[in-house]
Amino acid sequence: MEIITGVERRRQWRDEEKLRILAELNQPGIKFSEVARRHDVSRGLLWQWRDAQRRGRLVAETPGFLPVQVVPELAAPAPPGGSGPPPCAGRPAVEDEPDERIEIVLPGGTAVRVAATISAATLRRVLAALRA
Repeated sequence: MEIITGVERRRQWRDEEKLRILAELNQPGIKFSEVARRHDVSRGLLWQWRDAQRRGRLVAETPGFLPVQVVPELAAPAPPGGSGPPPCAGRPAVEDEPDERIEIVLPGGTAVRVAATISAATLRRVLAALRA
């Protein structure tokens, strides 16, 4: 069950979802009405998607590479008036800790910084929340 809140009343289908649903129509013995009912869409919408696919307006994105630039982080400025308090005896100084983070810049300028040790499942949930 999908709960739609806010002003927008229509679902926003990603191209991957549309293509996955259209792929079901290519299976032998499958009817438009069955697929439409299963995914809670109208048969007319399926015909529109199929037409867009045939005309080349609905295509799967081809995976590609993005340019990556590794930039060293700038050192924080020294606090005024001395070197500051000594680091805690039980913990190494901040400079000694490696900053192993992954930064992902999404279209629109949103940047996500996560620990390099993040699990794939957690990262998927974070990115899905940002896309929503």
